[in-house]
Amino acid sequence: MNRSFVAELRSLLDPAGYLDGQDAASYLEDPRHAYVWADAAVVRPTTVAQVAAVVDTCARHGVKVVPQGGNTGLSGGTVVGPDHESIVLSTARLDRIESIDPDGATMTVQAGVTIEAIQTAAAEHGLQFAPDWGARGTATIGGGISTNAGGNNVLRYGPMRSHVLGLEVVLADGTVWDGLRSLRKDVSGYDLKQLFIGAEGTLGVVTRAVLSLVPATPHTQSAFAAIDGLGRLRDLTQLVRRLTGSELTAYELVPDIGVELVCRHYSVARPIAIRAEYYVLLKLASTRPVQEDLLTVLDQAATQGLILDAVVAESAAHNDALWFIRDELPPERYDAHQKHAIKLDTVVPVDKIGEFIQLVQEVTDELTPGAVCYGFGHVGDGNIHMRVLPVADSAVDHFVANRSLLRRRIDEATWSLRGSLSAEHGIGIELIDRIGPQKPEIEWELMRAIKRALDPNDLMNPGKVVPMTGVPPHQ
Repeated sequence: MNRSFVAELRSLLDPAGYLDGQDAASYLEDPRHAYVWADAAVVRPTTVAQVAAVVDTCARHGVKVVPQGGNTGLSGGTVVGPDHESIVLSTARLDRIESIDPDGATMTVQAGVTIEAIQTAAAEHGLQFAPDWGARGTATIGGGISTNAGGNNVLRYGPMRSHVLGLEVVLADGTVWDGLRSLRKDVSGYDLKQLFIGAEGTLGVVTRAVLSLVPATPHTQSAFAAIDGLGRLRDLTQLVRRLTGSELTAYELVPDIGVELVCRHYSVARPIAIRAEYYVLLKLASTRPVQEDLLTVLDQAATQGLILDAVVAESAAHNDALWFIRDELPPERYDAHQKHAIKLDTVVPVDKIGEFIQLVQEVTDELTPGAVCYGFGHVGDGNIHMRVLPVADSAVDHFVANRSLLRRRIDEATWSLRGSLSAEHGIGIELIDRIGPQKPEIEWELMRAIKRALDPNDLMNPGKVVPMTGVPPHQ
């Protein structure tokens, strides 16, 4: 990297604000160890002015900028390509909660504040920040906004874009756009903040946000139920929705193989005695007690033969134990062959979940016999995370040889059900070569036009989100 450019960057930051070599290594690998970045410098500004100055400097020198939040992403959204000079711009040190307005139920935060810190601060005022997922202690709000993250509570509260009232963004030329408004109604033109939510840093660097909070729901109760096969999942879902209404906050699918792995790895007790291929974990939350409503749901589900058995959380510790299993379901740490796995972040219509899982199993059995389909996730909004991977050493070579075809067939099955390859993890580089057929070409061209307008020199997180050349016609 040009010495004068490096010297200029260093002059903008304190000594801890510029990292390279081994000091930068932890920023240059994703949490699955699936991607190791090309060698790159990492800058860690502490103010919005520093972010703007860094981006301006990069623009003048033609150096690409790859924004990074908590580095918890699972789609390679902050991978640095080897074919151009780039820096990683970490927002981790922009970590202040600037203000909380309990009356207006809003909070203004810098991009590097963690989701857990926001949730904790909101709770001190009898409020809650609804987005939630397992990496809450590390994931930052800037990264969550940039991927339009979802998580466990989307069913009731919606994804990240439903909780952002205003944004501040450093644009590709270093200009700062101040859109930090707390208005809940505003029809004075285009809603520009929505362009940056889900853009994965390809249009600018999110530096601050005004967040919408919701009333706390102090009465919360969860249940873990064994279901009588995926064929009953659709009827169970309809029953749960009908009986619980807005109290249903989270509704998760849990595979037995995942329960076994988590319990063995962490030496914790199985949550339920009966064994079934799949379970559901549901949570009701309200300003009033919900136990009676939850028991009614379980009683009717059992009467109709939709569930085999269930346990209800009897204490806060029991509730946390059930959700610990859910949080730890992603199988990356449990299996030696995870590096070969196909990772899916699929969303299909809710009533097609069972059909989708069955299609994946059939394609897997056809092309890679003996591979395991490991599916879990958010039943309530149709977002099922699946891994397909070999489990025996002897099956690895055959699986790897057929992995591309298997992935393509699964993608086609997803589209046949009117689903999407990316529900909440983003496109990154994981999906950039596969996502094209999902949308008509006019839709991609509209996105390219926006990219060209805001970042004409393709400096911001290049090679992500939008295929920059023509894609195959939509099928």
